[in-house]
Amino acid sequence: MNQIAKLNDARPNEWDRRGLPAWTYHSPAMLELEKQELFRKHWQIAGHVNDVPKAGDFFTVDIADDRAIIMRGDDGVVRAFHNLCRHRGSRVAAEKQGHCKNAIVCPFHGWVYNFDGTLRGAARPQSFGALDKREFGLKPIESEIWMGFIFIRFAGGRQASVAETMAVYAPEMADYRMEHLVPVAQFNDVVIPVNWKSVRDVDNEGYHVAMAHPALQDLYGATYLDQPYEKGVSRSLGRFNAHAGRCWSVRNYVKAAKDNALVPEDKRDLWAYYGLFPNAVIAVTPESVQFYQELPLTIGTTMIRSAVYRRPDESRAERVARYLARRIDRETYKEDIQLSIWSNESMKSSAFENFHLSDLEKGVRSHHDHVRAVLPVTTLDQRPAEDRIAALNAALTQGHELPAESAA
Repeated sequence: MNQIAKLNDARPNEWDRRGLPAWTYHSPAMLELEKQELFRKHWQIAGHVNDVPKAGDFFTVDIADDRAIIMRGDDGVVRAFHNLCRHRGSRVAAEKQGHCKNAIVCPFHGWVYNFDGTLRGAARPQSFGALDKREFGLKPIESEIWMGFIFIRFAGGRQASVAETMAVYAPEMADYRMEHLVPVAQFNDVVIPVNWKSVRDVDNEGYHVAMAHPALQDLYGATYLDQPYEKGVSRSLGRFNAHAGRCWSVRNYVKAAKDNALVPEDKRDLWAYYGLFPNAVIAVTPESVQFYQELPLTIGTTMIRSAVYRRPDESRAERVARYLARRIDRETYKEDIQLSIWSNESMKSSAFENFHLSDLEKGVRSHHDHVRAVLPVTTLDQRPAEDRIAALNAALTQGHELPAESAA
């Protein structure tokens, strides 16, 4: 029996309603473990193949101190590399998104790379001696394309392939023909002053919709259902309320969305959110698909990165619906950010005694269970000394019993 199972057996049932302890949201050492074990070893959404439609197109993304560049080669293949010149470690691409005509040129000293990552040549090559152009090429990153979305993984994996992980929901998601989607605009990055887990905690449950999100409550509040994380994937569903329309945006959105003949009839009144542990969501609506993810910058700042995609043959009704859905999402986003800030700051209070979760907050509970399974040090109620957190986590991961004073 592993350490987490032992802890679960030892706790009263009421422990199931508790969340991660407050110290895990404000510990620099904890964040370093999360970067290594959660963000580098799990699949991360990078973008979509149609973000790089032509040879030489690229985009970049920074995740947990690693930097990636995704580009399409002359052979049409989309590849992912570390955005790191093999000479001095400079970014080979500084822009968020762009196009290179013939090659990638490092802006520091002018090393030149082909679109397949091989080194074409160094500036003043005679000063280096022999340089093997493959050995000194850009370092590849593990990648997988699933339904048009590009996933990357920086370190040896915790998860199975994306296709295996998402297989349970693949049949229903296939109806959206996501591989054919095109981006509405460039990636959107917003930095907010909270720990990344506080953002995910709010997003992982719909219990707060009735109180905090008037537009969403009007749209689908009576039908909303959260299905918790299982084997790294979650799903939340909301069908339009029978009498939706108190809000102007919702009233007009429902009319436009139901006029969409490009998705099956049973999906013309559905918003669905598919979560991929630890930090990403693919959200599908009748007229568009988007992804969003939380990327930690510090213990108290998080970048929310997102992008929206539409059908290339978008109809007028879809365009109108997408505009109105964006209005609804924009208000919901503002409301969620405030909730995240309040939740995150509360954990520094002397009065905070952990969460007490509802049966309607299974998404939060299951996400925290997944974190505990990877990082068992988070089962410790008392905050360990910062310089001992990594060692304690290693010991618990290996199944060692800890003396009572170990968490002090």
